[in-house]
Amino acid sequence: MPVTDALTRHLKARHKFSVVDRLECLGSPASDRSFDVFNPSTGELLARLPDMGREATKAAIDKAHAAQSEWAALTARDRSDALWRWHQLIVQHTDDLSAILTAEMGKPLAEARSEISHAAAYLQWYAEEANRIYGETISAPSTDRRMLVIKQPIGVVGTITPWNFPASMVARKISPALAAGCTIVLKPAEQTPLVAGAMFLLAEEAGFPRGVVNLIYAAEGNDVGLELCTNPKVRKISFTGSTEVGRLLMRQCAEQIKKLGLELGGNAPFIVFDDADVDAAVDGAIQAKFRNAGQTCVSANRIYVQTKVHEEFVEKFVTRVRKLAVGDGFSSHAAIGPLIDSNAMKKVEAHIADALAKGGVVQCGGQRLKNGATFFEPTVLTNTSSNMRIAHEEIFGPVAPIICFEDADQVIREANDTIYGLAAYFYASNLKRVWRVSEALEYGMVGINTGRMSSEAAPFGGIKQSGIGREGSRHGLDDYLEMKYICMGGI
Repeated sequence: MPVTDALTRHLKARHKFSVVDRLECLGSPASDRSFDVFNPSTGELLARLPDMGREATKAAIDKAHAAQSEWAALTARDRSDALWRWHQLIVQHTDDLSAILTAEMGKPLAEARSEISHAAAYLQWYAEEANRIYGETISAPSTDRRMLVIKQPIGVVGTITPWNFPASMVARKISPALAAGCTIVLKPAEQTPLVAGAMFLLAEEAGFPRGVVNLIYAAEGNDVGLELCTNPKVRKISFTGSTEVGRLLMRQCAEQIKKLGLELGGNAPFIVFDDADVDAAVDGAIQAKFRNAGQTCVSANRIYVQTKVHEEFVEKFVTRVRKLAVGDGFSSHAAIGPLIDSNAMKKVEAHIADALAKGGVVQCGGQRLKNGATFFEPTVLTNTSSNMRIAHEEIFGPVAPIICFEDADQVIREANDTIYGLAAYFYASNLKRVWRVSEALEYGMVGINTGRMSSEAAPFGGIKQSGIGREGSRHGLDDYLEMKYICMGGI
């Protein structure tokens, strides 16, 4: 059976939609190889899926290319209606999708439900934006000509999504592409492919024409990524993942000068100034650090606290962190789920060991739970400094290093001392300071007095080695459109 009882027991019989009977019937080419999907909380086998390789990816690209012109020729209203139908189906089946997401990724069920809602919001947003792709007319230099600009879909888009937000990343990437008139080939992360498969089944129910949305399952991404990057029928690559893989994709796309959208690693500073509301800052830090067990690209990676409020913040923060329950995502008390796999666990332990060797102090946590799974205690480190690995590398785990600082110039300099530039946060009340710091921080997104800022209405993305392009908002359409200038003479 491709899908096992370990997954099906999480899907309530009263639901109209069941992934169990249909997950393997997505129209992707069959394969004589397979790979397994496991629940990180229990180690149980959830599914055995076909392992598609380069030939299957090429076949999916051919299907997308064949469907491209017809999909692009539809009216914006027709594409909008299809996205609306998909949005409504996602909303209707939130319970099933949330259960699948928690089973394969581990995050608490409440967080999974929030992610499914976020995914649906992107579909709704771009269903509306599909009708707002405008051109322009230009005042001509002479009376015998007319000058105008139109926007057309770029063509087939290859997308690769990560394991940490396996539903919302699918929607955030492909909904603007579909709205623009592009067709899609998507490879979800091998750790969390099931919710993407379920979403694509709902896309079929929504009535997308055959070949418009194509899904590739694969145990690893090298062959799939190489085909997407080198196949001339693919006009754009959209990838979310590590900076290291982003560099590889850039090199592979360089020969064809292929358009790239990259959302890569982060090293987010979280700054608490001495004029901040400390209680609000603690709330925001809990949210920014421990959501999804710290496994987000915008997680607070370095928490800087000004000397005057350092002791108060640490005391209140540690008190709150000690109350965070760790457990199976289906448990009603769990606030933090497991890390995705053993490699993630080893990385967190290596960061802590390096910090302790260089003078860091564990205020709480610091250990894996002794249950055989990948659960790790939420951890707070103090006496941390910029010479530690944890200050320069993305943690991707529930570890919060706190660094004391003296003044704004110092913390801005240290916050910007990184190759990354995705997200930053700070808490302050002085308006002059708010403007100065928000403009001085070298990041694509800055949250002021909030620990959470993602929205379908806002442009998501970074600068420096955190990526290229933006997702979400009206600007999210730009990467999927080509601008064409038309000059008519002899008028």
